[in-house]
Amino acid sequence: MLKSNKIYLDYASSALIDSANPGAIHGLGVKEKDKLENARKNIAQILGAHSDEIIFTSGATESNNLAIMGVIEKISQTFFPHIVTTNIEHASVLEVCKYLEKTKQIEVTYVPVEANGIVDPKKIKKVIRPNTILISVMYANNEIGTIQPIGEIAKEIRYYKKQKNSTKSIPGLDKSKPGMDFPLLHTDATQAMNYLPIKVEKLGVDLMSFNGAKIYGPKGVGILYVKRKTPVSPIMFGGNQEFGLRPGTENVAGIVALAEALKITEKIKEKEVKRLTKLRDYFIKKLMLKIVFDIDIKINGDLENRLPNNINITIPKIPSDLLVLELSARGIYVSEKSACKSGEKAGSYVIEAIRLFPALPKGKGERRNSLRFSLGRQTTKADIDYTIKALSEILIKLKRWYAR
Repeated sequence: MLKSNKIYLDYASSALIDSANPGAIHGLGVKEKDKLENARKNIAQILGAHSDEIIFTSGATESNNLAIMGVIEKISQTFFPHIVTTNIEHASVLEVCKYLEKTKQIEVTYVPVEANGIVDPKKIKKVIRPNTILISVMYANNEIGTIQPIGEIAKEIRYYKKQKNSTKSIPGLDKSKPGMDFPLLHTDATQAMNYLPIKVEKLGVDLMSFNGAKIYGPKGVGILYVKRKTPVSPIMFGGNQEFGLRPGTENVAGIVALAEALKITEKIKEKEVKRLTKLRDYFIKKLMLKIVFDIDIKINGDLENRLPNNINITIPKIPSDLLVLELSARGIYVSEKSACKSGEKAGSYVIEAIRLFPALPKGKGERRNSLRFSLGRQTTKADIDYTIKALSEILIKLKRWYAR
């Protein structure tokens, strides 16, 4: 079975650039600085933030690095800091934490998510220590699409701070200085921007990261929201751009395009969420009804508290990399794990974290992987039907070899 048109179901890796963006760039006959600051103002307005709280970066990876390392750099000379995060964060958070641990700059607690891929806010609060300066929890997971209760986590942090005010403060920490009321809350909102509420004050965050690529804007440009008075130091040097936090000439064209992409995203968000939710649920229903070849298919992550565009499955005994190739040969493009980890042989640490399967015996090769279908603005019901049909045919063919 072949199809001439291609079906792109990997929007979680990178969304296609919206056709409205080039016009937004070239139609502004104003100076570069005016373009930059106008984009900053528009982005701040959408987030419910101040213009001076918007820092432009090269992408969400840099934004996450700046958020974590910038806070550490600012206060690490005062006391030995502790960070709390989860075990399913994006690599640009986990790898930074591991590096800082390895170099003995911080202590880190990795709170495990529940079997549904969602962290318990009370478990976050339980591990907070007097020297905890930062809690970093992603808004929505990039692999399994589960939505984390950021608002509830923010409430638990506020409650902890009220309790802490009556206890002994951290030795050597001057709490009279602005922003020195820890812990701070950071969220990687990259996957959430298209579908979830993003007003920073309502979320209760001090720092928030996202990029242009996931909201149908350009690659190579991102945002770090930094709440006023939040203690952050630069982690790169060579210029005073971006309020002294991010040196280097700004990518003005990319920034203007990102601002326009965010504007479009907010305008169509409600309608698109409803449309994609229906498509997602239709996909899952068809998946469970049509593929009845005695192959156990599991949906990874919570079925309710997940992004409207995410379907992540595991089919035991059938290698997911082979499924990716088989689907690709039929013009269907999906992924098996985070794009940032796609070149590695090991399986998905996110799937391993939610404990759907016992660990493989020693010497038995890779951890079991997952298959991620992520829908987007161009996805249609016909695309879903074709994908289900193709997957069914592939599984019939592979069953005799792998599902014994």
